[in-house]
Amino acid sequence: MIEVQNLTKYYKDFCAVNNISMTIRKGEILGLLGPNGAGKTTTLRMLTGYLRPNSGSIKINDFQMPQDILKIKSLIGYLPESAPLYHNMLVYDYLDYVARIKGIEDKETRYDRFLKLSDLCGLSAIMDKPIGNLSKGLKQRVGLAHAMMTDPEILILDEPTSGLDPNQIAEIRDIIKNIGKEKTIILSTHILSEAEATCDRIAIISQGRMVADDTTLNLKKRVQENSLIRLSLKGAGKEDALTLLKGIDPRLDVTAVDPVEEDLISFEITNSGDQDFRSDIYLKIKGTDWIIVQLAKESQALEKIFRELTREVA
Repeated sequence: MIEVQNLTKYYKDFCAVNNISMTIRKGEILGLLGPNGAGKTTTLRMLTGYLRPNSGSIKINDFQMPQDILKIKSLIGYLPESAPLYHNMLVYDYLDYVARIKGIEDKETRYDRFLKLSDLCGLSAIMDKPIGNLSKGLKQRVGLAHAMMTDPEILILDEPTSGLDPNQIAEIRDIIKNIGKEKTIILSTHILSEAEATCDRIAIISQGRMVADDTTLNLKKRVQENSLIRLSLKGAGKEDALTLLKGIDPRLDVTAVDPVEEDLISFEITNSGDQDFRSDIYLKIKGTDWIIVQLAKESQALEKIFRELTREVA
């Protein structure tokens, strides 16, 4: 549905987006991740036609940017980080104004659309409220309704949960998931847990470059590799325990570490694959008179992968 090839954008001498390529399939929810200043917003603005790249190409549904820019814009609903709302207007009046601007002239058609958007975005209780009196979370809902007014095929959301409290984040996340059943969605964020909870696929940008692009499931598998097992024993000698543990499997790397308590011995055990060796360790130790005080697996958090991929190079 969306084909991006070698997209590059400069602001004078500064390269904000550097040779990015990606394919976004119909019905997919893509999370565009990166630290602040990584190039996420610039990328989204090029996808919407607001900015022109210095080089590279954007193709959406066989339409080419910029030759078919009006046709492409008709396919896209866009919610920037700060929703462009008129705070002195009532929610209903604002949506009516947006609908007229977007060419929905028939009163009945507008009303039907408002009913659907009100239900989808949870606006029924605030239709008669001034936008300026709403919380940021409710304003984001109004912004979503604005972006979806013409029922676009593609929805582009720039930091849709920025500045919201945990309850508001959960509400917006649920709305996005619900919308994603029918739409192709691209959302940017610097919060990996948000993308993990919402998106089918994650693309990570750092310093204008694409450093990762994979399904959420594959990224999870990736961080499960090189898992760490922490083991603490009571009543065991260090050398005897090391010999026993190293004999379990040649893939295990066993290191003695400072114990958590004085009368214990502790180890960190890693392996190069995704197999969980805790049951093997337990069964081996069960045949001794040692007491297992701790046997816990720690997998790399997705946040750690994110930090590694986006670490600035001096």
